[in-house]
Amino acid sequence: MSVSDSENMEGAITFKPYVVGQMKESDLSEVVAIEDITGLNRWGYDAYRRELLKNHNSVMLVARSLASNRGGVVGFFAGWVIEDELHVNNIASHPEFRRLGIGQSLLEAGIDQGKQRGVAHVLLEVRASNEAAQSLYRKLGFNFVARRRDYYRLPVEDAFVMKLEIE
Repeated sequence: MSVSDSENMEGAITFKPYVVGQMKESDLSEVVAIEDITGLNRWGYDAYRRELLKNHNSVMLVARSLASNRGGVVGFFAGWVIEDELHVNNIASHPEFRRLGIGQSLLEAGIDQGKQRGVAHVLLEVRASNEAAQSLYRKLGFNFVARRRDYYRLPVEDAFVMKLEIE
């Protein structure tokens, strides 16, 4: 994907300071570092590597900074296409790069790849306390469908299951 631009309310064009593309093996150490910093349930290097190299049903994306002084991975998306469903396993952005639309761009790119593979809906779990993520998901059309008790560990917490129907 190329750098996308959008119009703000005044009609000016703004550019995103990152680009979304396919995850590469060379990205994995930065992906795991973001996983650690953000407190996601740990997959670790080997699991991401296995998904990237051996699972043809996986959708593995990263957001890379365009800043010359950073230039690395600032967010990632990991999902699976199972039958007609895209299941979002992990999505995160580096805390220093939040509120730039990285999560939304990654999710939209993942959904686009799912559409290309014929998915009819997208499913994800989100911590019950993660109101910022829930707000983003609702903005993109996801709806609450279920609650999974004690789904997360460290700390133990319920998950909300959210679903997006693809038109």
